[in-house]
Amino acid sequence: MQTTDTDTAPRSVTPERRTSVETNKLSKRLHRLVGQAISDYAMIEDGDRVMVCLSGGKDSYGLLDILLNLQQRAPIQFSIVAVNLDQKQPGFPAHVLPEYLASRGVEFHIENQDTYSVVKRVIPEGDTMCSLCSRLRRGILYRVADELGATKIALGHHRDDFLGTIFLNMFFGGKLKGMSPKLVSDDGRHTVIRPLALVAETDLERWAAHREFPIIPCTLCGSQENLQRVQIKRMLREWDRQHPGRIDSMHRAFAHVVPSHLMDRALFPFETIQPTGAVNPQGDKAFDEDDEEACATPGASALPAEARISLAALRRPGTGSGGG
Repeated sequence: MQTTDTDTAPRSVTPERRTSVETNKLSKRLHRLVGQAISDYAMIEDGDRVMVCLSGGKDSYGLLDILLNLQQRAPIQFSIVAVNLDQKQPGFPAHVLPEYLASRGVEFHIENQDTYSVVKRVIPEGDTMCSLCSRLRRGILYRVADELGATKIALGHHRDDFLGTIFLNMFFGGKLKGMSPKLVSDDGRHTVIRPLALVAETDLERWAAHREFPIIPCTLCGSQENLQRVQIKRMLREWDRQHPGRIDSMHRAFAHVVPSHLMDRALFPFETIQPTGAVNPQGDKAFDEDDEEACATPGASALPAEARISLAALRRPGTGSGGG
């Protein structure tokens, strides 16, 4: 049978089909990463009652949405209760969250506390309000967790929040400290988890648009453009735009810490280390300024084997000390 050009020509992919494929990939990635974080850090156990703190922003909506989906396929049984703290901010649409949660069939609790007036009264105009607002909110949510019988408190911090926090602490606090994916609360009575620890903010933005979450903007922290956290976020976004993959690399560093190559004496016994005479393949290359990969020009390949000079060769008699 004779074929025509139209029979053999590849079919064009419609924009609708392309969007569907990309959305499916996004969904799989989000659920995989959240499932991985829960598994790696033992965040949720059989019989847990997970209190998901819902602010009305894209992150907490995404967290609740993904946890509800994972709940249906998880090999363990756990329940979910969504909690929103209505801080009585002017213009806050109090009907939005109850209507959304009811439409999803989610158990929920709305806690009404006028922390907005407290923060505005105590914090001078122009100063940042996050610290006091966070402390008030944290204490209230701990109490609510007790009242609801929650065994875990889930927060919507994502990968970019983890990175932003470590830079804030380095730049302004003099500490190498980020966020923990799982921790015991400061009152010693609650376990706090962050299931979005591996998820990129850009993916949450795309998911929120796809799922059409009824986003509620925050008129406290959301209106403070002078916040250092906002500046850090812009810096990270610009880095990622100029050097794709840099954010992923920095985030992986959280799980690959080498205490002997930092300076904290509480983490590594610098005072007592002694040479053993045994070769240590993982040991420091003391005379190298940095790893070859880190110093290489972007896009350049590593040095060929014949161009490398080993430290052992430099130590042979007559070749010099190499201590330049």
